[in-house]
Amino acid sequence: METHGSLPANKEAGAKANHDCNVSLSDDSSHRVLLHVRDKHVVMDNGILQVTISKPEGTVSEVRYNGISNLLETRNDEGNRGIKGTSFNIIVENEEQAEISFTRIYDSSQEGKMVPLNIDIRFIMLRNCSGFYSYGIYEHLREWPAFNFPQTRIVFKLKKDKFHYMAVADNRQRYMPLPDDRSPRRGKPLAFPEAVLLVNPVEPEFKGEVDDKYQYSCENKDLQVHGWICSEPPIGFWQITPSNEFRTGGLLKQNLTSHVGPITLAMFLSAHYGGEDLVTKLGPEEPWKKVFGPVFFYLNCLPSGADPLKLWEDAKQQMAAEVQSWPYNFPASEDFQPMDSRGFISGRLLVRDRFINEEPVPARGAYVGLAPPGEVGTWQTEGKGYQFWTKTDSGGYFSISNVRTGDYNLNAWVPGLIGDYKYNPVINITPGCQVDVANIVYEPMRDGPTLWEIGFPDRTALKFYVPDPDPKYINKLYVNHPDKYRQYGLWERYAELYPEHDLVYTIGVSDHKKDWFFAQVNRKVDESTYKGTTWQIKFKLEDVNPQGTYMLRLALATANNAQLEVRVNEREASPALFSTGVIGKDNAIARHGIHGLYRLFSVQVPANLLIPGENTIFLSQTMATGPLQGVMYDYIRLEGPPPPLPPSKKN
Repeated sequence: METHGSLPANKEAGAKANHDCNVSLSDDSSHRVLLHVRDKHVVMDNGILQVTISKPEGTVSEVRYNGISNLLETRNDEGNRGIKGTSFNIIVENEEQAEISFTRIYDSSQEGKMVPLNIDIRFIMLRNCSGFYSYGIYEHLREWPAFNFPQTRIVFKLKKDKFHYMAVADNRQRYMPLPDDRSPRRGKPLAFPEAVLLVNPVEPEFKGEVDDKYQYSCENKDLQVHGWICSEPPIGFWQITPSNEFRTGGLLKQNLTSHVGPITLAMFLSAHYGGEDLVTKLGPEEPWKKVFGPVFFYLNCLPSGADPLKLWEDAKQQMAAEVQSWPYNFPASEDFQPMDSRGFISGRLLVRDRFINEEPVPARGAYVGLAPPGEVGTWQTEGKGYQFWTKTDSGGYFSISNVRTGDYNLNAWVPGLIGDYKYNPVINITPGCQVDVANIVYEPMRDGPTLWEIGFPDRTALKFYVPDPDPKYINKLYVNHPDKYRQYGLWERYAELYPEHDLVYTIGVSDHKKDWFFAQVNRKVDESTYKGTTWQIKFKLEDVNPQGTYMLRLALATANNAQLEVRVNEREASPALFSTGVIGKDNAIARHGIHGLYRLFSVQVPANLLIPGENTIFLSQTMATGPLQGVMYDYIRLEGPPPPLPPSKKN
């Protein structure tokens, strides 16, 4: 475990998919939960599995299951095991359940040498449950120094000689290389340490492939179960996250899952795909407390010779059962709120884009969520509190149950529309409350009619042209795959497609699916020199309203140490009409993401810069010190001046 964090789940759900396999249960009494406390460790035992945890540190050192003495790799570096507890306590101990705690209390005399947090790491084992739960309670007191908190997670490294098959989704699973294949004598590091070209792997089938843990990242909304399979005997080790409420960044935030090691992760807070903006910053005089989890580590098995892939199907069923059982009723900490202490909210989201529909219409498939109070859109980077999200139905109706008590803003964004919506009144959730906000109307940014647009606003660059990878940088999983943007080195393909001149897009002629490269990146001049790029959008205007102001909407899906400048009809105009300034630390280009943080810019274009006939907008990305700087666009739109109001509406 690292804090980098820790975390727990449900008795009944755990029992539903329990497979005895080669586990011998002599009588019903062997199902009872037992704690074996020794000088240096404690063993949690329910007759199905046994989990050994160091005492008082709280490090899981052994998982015994299905006749295998330890599923975990024992040849790990003991010096890098994350935060270690200094005190051990038994919280619950009976035949049905055991919950144990490993705490580390902040010592103010160690300021500058010790993270200013109280950390309580909990483990839970339930009767008849084929797995165990973990959660963490983190606390920062008002009088303690400020602290930046970029990441917390649970990490398990499984036996590399047994777990070779990894599954993240139905269409993202495969046999994986060995960790040895990444060693200097077998692998060649590429543009960053995480990416390694396998030049002499143990198994020849992996030769020429790129391995990179970020190729297996996943959005929170899809990140509920992932893990590893051992073929003989058929055993699965799965990480199940039943709720997103304690994760940061909303449903589209991307996190690591499983990767070569064999490693499996439970990510709670990370700056991945957002950089500094996603670091949780605790200021001086700022008290804070948060529960991360519980999450469930599920083990399953099959008789020898059975199809191991059935373990994945079973793990998905178990995940569904865990989700249905949330919030769990068994965590003993008073900081974890049970169902009867939570509230409920419902309503209906309508949208009115006055240049498309005069009357409000249902917001179908919109994302609606509660997040701590803040400015519009700040839920993307909020990490101190809890978030609760759902999607509207075809009528725009939504409901969110089991919301922790506290104050929230109701937020929303709608695929097909730009910007974010925030319901202005702060909503107070109290135990057992049922809040109905009734009909609420989102009026997205709009100054005038659409003259032209590029793409479709969904906060990703997936609708644009994603090239095939260089044949020498292949991950076989993503060949002929809908997520081919996860291949390594796609940024290098831009200069190959545009060797001398940058991209030119002509409205009414070009096709954004084929002619708009998914990322505006730099062009490599030589081994140490890069040049910024300037893309052109050419469009015709029949006439120009000399009294009006035009509006250019630029929605970005990600930015990484970039500066985007806008000019109109004069490529070298100084100063530029608009500049974003230096923005973004998302690193989505390098980490095989199709988006990071969403950013929306509105650029006023004076009529005197436009002419009847052909016009050109120049989009220049000017930061050019490396290959991974740039932006991905979500959507671009030019709006004409608003028409004059009719006399009846002027007064």
